[in-house]
Amino acid sequence: MKYLTITRKMLIKITATVVAVVAVFAVVLATPNAEQTSAGKKLLPIYSVGRTDKRISISFDAAWGNEDTQVLIDTLKKYNVHTTFFVVGEWVDKYPESVKALSDAGHEVMNHSSTHPHMPTLTREQMVSEIATCNDKIEKITGRRPILFRAPYGDYDNTMIETVQGLGMYTVQWDVDSLDWKDYTADKITSRVTSRVQSGSIVLFHNAAKHTPEALSGIIEKLQSDGYEIVPVSELIYKENYSINIAGKQLQKAETMGNVK
Repeated sequence: MKYLTITRKMLIKITATVVAVVAVFAVVLATPNAEQTSAGKKLLPIYSVGRTDKRISISFDAAWGNEDTQVLIDTLKKYNVHTTFFVVGEWVDKYPESVKALSDAGHEVMNHSSTHPHMPTLTREQMVSEIATCNDKIEKITGRRPILFRAPYGDYDNTMIETVQGLGMYTVQWDVDSLDWKDYTADKITSRVTSRVQSGSIVLFHNAAKHTPEALSGIIEKLQSDGYEIVPVSELIYKENYSINIAGKQLQKAETMGNVK
């Protein structure tokens, strides 16, 4: 019968290997998932606002085309409605006259990044650059520095929201998606939006979607007939003394944080 003789040198190697394996498992078990920060809290942008006064907001993202922007301005003017346009810095470079036209017509021109990247893939420094560069371009034309930011693709993480907050701005999403970018018919867009809106809603459109100009008049007429007042996003949200619940609804601190209303 043969016996395995373990030398002191072999024992040291085995012990070191076991310690290394245990250390790897300890790191894996201690690593938080993607929903957590060091404090274990997932930060959320503003998807909607807890209001009882039937105020809502219509918003448009402008990143590429521009053929319908003036049509949208004219339609909104017809109904005396002011909205919020989230524009990309590169779009500002291409269409500065449209940025000025939007501002002159009383619409908010807010920040949608400089180059439309997936923000969570960037470093904090790159995020700051994306946001600040776009702010500079907008302010140069409109004379107003944006206070709202909408992430490209609606893609965000805690670092991005903290970065936006550090710049004195608010991160805004939406709770009613028109899905106009799918080239739905005007009737389908109208039905989809008007059936989902409630007090405090933020509606998402795109300035270059195929059937949005055709649908817009009917949507506004229906919402106004239902008693809704359409205001820019900065007039809908609370600027201070608020919380954001697990559904992304912004609430005044006097309201219960966990309730969806």
